[in-house]
Amino acid sequence: MPLVLGVDSSTQSTKVELRDADDGTLVGAARAPHPAVHPPCSEQDPEAWWEALRSAAAEATADGTHDVAAVSVAAQQHGMVVLDGAGRPLRAAKLWNDTESAPEAAAMVAGLGAGEWATRTGSVPVAAFTVTKLAWLARHEPGTARAVRSVLLPHDYLTYRLTGRMVTDRGDASGTGYFDPAGGAWLPGLLEEVVGPGDWAARLPAVLGPTEAAGPLGAAGAAALDIGRTGLVGPGTGDNMAAALGLGLAPGRVAISIGTSGTVFARSAGPSADPTGTVDGFADAAGGFLPLVCTLNATRVTGAVARLLGVTDEGLDALALAGPSGASGTTLLPYFDGERTPDRPAATGVLAGLRSEVTREDLARAAVEGVVCGLLDALDALAAVVPAEEGPLLLAGGGARSPAFRRVLADLSGRPVLVSDLDEAVATGAAVQAAAVLTGRPLDEVQTAWGLGGGSTVEPDGSVDAAAVRDAYAALRAGSQPAPTAGVAPGADRGSGAR
Repeated sequence: MPLVLGVDSSTQSTKVELRDADDGTLVGAARAPHPAVHPPCSEQDPEAWWEALRSAAAEATADGTHDVAAVSVAAQQHGMVVLDGAGRPLRAAKLWNDTESAPEAAAMVAGLGAGEWATRTGSVPVAAFTVTKLAWLARHEPGTARAVRSVLLPHDYLTYRLTGRMVTDRGDASGTGYFDPAGGAWLPGLLEEVVGPGDWAARLPAVLGPTEAAGPLGAAGAAALDIGRTGLVGPGTGDNMAAALGLGLAPGRVAISIGTSGTVFARSAGPSADPTGTVDGFADAAGGFLPLVCTLNATRVTGAVARLLGVTDEGLDALALAGPSGASGTTLLPYFDGERTPDRPAATGVLAGLRSEVTREDLARAAVEGVVCGLLDALDALAAVVPAEEGPLLLAGGGARSPAFRRVLADLSGRPVLVSDLDEAVATGAAVQAAAVLTGRPLDEVQTAWGLGGGSTVEPDGSVDAAAVRDAYAALRAGSQPAPTAGVAPGADRGSGAR
């Protein structure tokens, strides 16, 4: 049986899955950690991703009986990887949750206007987007900026290490801020406008089709990554696009992924352009589109509160489930590392409603409810831009393993929550892509053959006063003003009224 390797290179770690290309049977899995990051300056050495991929792939194929016929890499979106003429990184990669380029993002929006950005790129840039990081580099490290010969995304860099080719896909490209998702082309002229002069067209990778091979495993990649007779490397994609593949997400269905960040997205046949900047008009990895709303803070919030309470993640779950809905009036605004939706890069968390009788259960419950309320605001914003079904919400990501997140999401949304039965939707999606590249089958045919899209359902508790919880959260959000960021006028909380 031919085997494929799906890779998820995330903020925290690299996860790999080894699957049967024909029916998707899971044959092996492994993970290796990445260096911890702490916004506002959030950077990682791309070499750390490569070493984590080598380690995880070696563990997944450790028994020596498995040859990998194809591999595809999905990775965290937006990260800026800049290379010199020899293909070596010039500096650490700035990640999606690095907010140091917030002033550059604000200047870009002020200069061209949010509507113009949405029309040209499908999205309005925030500090997460690669385009703002390139402008930051030009402003703060001009010597490095002048030495740049290639600009890649995290998944592009790993594909380059595997094949020797600098390529990307339209899904991940659409999160840079200098790609036209509707037209499927780079916008080097836009980079000239907002970053500065340069041979941008020559610095950007070729954009491959959804099932177009990046190439065979190169000699250097084969020597470093001992995974047998690997024949093909897929185009790869961004983590959210791969998650949609792994979940078997049907058009009109809404998925919520809870990980380091939180995302709410749906597949769409046509492009979207939200001038408020709330909904990012991304392309997907299958030839369509993936309008998406992202919050910066998710499991990092519950992890931080668990640490403060002196419990494990499982212990926080138990406390949150034991606490009352509404957390006895305690409300957490979870902007621990700034926030992307709403766009408040300088914000911090706010805990309100504390009384002397507050309990550990209340604090745990408030943490989970705060994250979920932010995601439900994102869901409302998505529904205002693209049509979506009113059926069950499909839940994925590391947070999907949390009984507290499952329960609170169902109760506060008032909708059933279908919890994916996948351990790693992103790695599975990358494996789906690898199988399609290997076999020539359409992506949806692979998804059907693998039986993707299943899970267990959590029904909402109709006795919960969801409106009261969400109203308390909304009041706290509206009353919390961000500290001014250098270059950003006070009150420039773009589009927060929509949420």
